[in-house]
Amino acid sequence: MPIDPQDTLLTLQAGLAQLSTLIVSYSFSAIGAVILLVVGYIIAGLGERSIFAGLGHINGFDQTLRHFLSKIVRYAILVLVVIMVLGQFGVQTASIIAALGAIGLAIGLALQGTLQNIAAGIMLLALRPFRIGESVEVGSIAGSIEEIGLFATKLRTADGVYILAPNSTLWNQPVRNFSRNGVRRGDITLSIGSWNDIDRAQKTLLAIAAAERRIRRQPAPIAFVAALGDSTVSITLRYWTSSADFFATQADLTKRAKQEFDSEGISIPLPAPEAPAPEARRQ
Repeated sequence: MPIDPQDTLLTLQAGLAQLSTLIVSYSFSAIGAVILLVVGYIIAGLGERSIFAGLGHINGFDQTLRHFLSKIVRYAILVLVVIMVLGQFGVQTASIIAALGAIGLAIGLALQGTLQNIAAGIMLLALRPFRIGESVEVGSIAGSIEEIGLFATKLRTADGVYILAPNSTLWNQPVRNFSRNGVRRGDITLSIGSWNDIDRAQKTLLAIAAAERRIRRQPAPIAFVAALGDSTVSITLRYWTSSADFFATQADLTKRAKQEFDSEGISIPLPAPEAPAPEARRQ
């Protein structure tokens, strides 16, 4: 059957008309999408900077947490912008949001331990049970804080060992912060022979404390009898000093107490020798 040129021309004209309509329609959608992307990108940047600057006005707010929260705001705005752009082209945004929720749930289940560390890191940075440079003990972990991250905290032990502790471990246990209050109480206990003058030994310890500039005058240092043995008396010197001087003061006072006791004739008895084994006595 021969093709009618007139019908072919009409069909071509109808197709071109539909194509031009689609081009015009999608051109407006594309222009609107580009505008949305540009405006959304600008708003995301402004939102990030505003949150970062606003949190900076809060006294003591952690720098890492400022960066983290401002980035969350930025990416949240960008995700909303992308969803709006897809809506410009007729994509069902409800299904996209549902898919994102399912993906987020799957990622959350897969990274449950990691998310726990992030949540714990945020709480540590917000509540600040310890700060960089402070000496702490958390369970079996003890050391000086070097860095507090969103996933883990870096510590250095007293003997120079590097520790990387997950934040969830530090958050779920009681924290002993030796630096936070600024002062610490120190005790030095020495055992002297029961035949020595106890009052003289106490006065000697108090004189040592009075001569030490690192010991605080309030509360005043005290010396008291801590325990009685068969032939010994344990005398304790109790004092307060700054957290930074705690260990150095304790070491110096212990050395000076031994030297002063020797010069005053106050004897520190040696431990009694162990009884020989029955086999040795028979020989």
